[in-house]
Amino acid sequence: MCRYYSRWAKKKGLPPLEGHRRGFLNIEPNILFARDTGIKHVVVYAFSTENWNRTKEEVSYLMRLFEEMAKRFSIRLAKERVAVRFVGQRERFSKRLQQLMANAEYKSQKNPDLTLWVCLSYGGRAEIVKATKAVVKTGGEITEESIGNNLWTKGMPDPEIVIRTSSEYRTSNFLVWQSVYSELFFPKVFWPEFSKNHFKAILKEYSNRKRRFGK
Repeated sequence: MCRYYSRWAKKKGLPPLEGHRRGFLNIEPNILFARDTGIKHVVVYAFSTENWNRTKEEVSYLMRLFEEMAKRFSIRLAKERVAVRFVGQRERFSKRLQQLMANAEYKSQKNPDLTLWVCLSYGGRAEIVKATKAVVKTGGEITEESIGNNLWTKGMPDPEIVIRTSSEYRTSNFLVWQSVYSELFFPKVFWPEFSKNHFKAILKEYSNRKRRFGK
């Protein structure tokens, strides 16, 4: 999703990489709005396994931004009764960033009003492969339960709603296992401009949908 932030920035006459920063800054207000509406879990797709293929300049900028994000979350969100969890291929990041992520998680509220799950170096297919290998390694039987217990997102409820911004109509390898019965929304707005009014409109439409779970 990185290129969509760059495209938004160019439309606004801003440096391409500034789109990433504006997107990062927009996480907190939306998280706090979700918390205030009673939502218990929010998942943010910050960096995919495919995003490592971006330019060296862009990836380096994002790594610095993620360090800033981890520092900010460990201070700001803890005060707001929001817990933070990072999921994905954490071993691919620098030792410094890994430590900052661990520190943010350690400082998180133990009984939060909301848990923010941040997907970094995450891909739904990679997650399923990792979980399956873990089951095989232990000699266990491959079942939905055993795979679920070995996902990076273990402990996260399956999402009721998946929101894909930027006028794109696909989920791009996001929560492949968990989103099979999620309600999908594709607002025609870029994430840096996604506001609580957009959020409210989606929640209102969701309240009018009937979830059938294949029945």
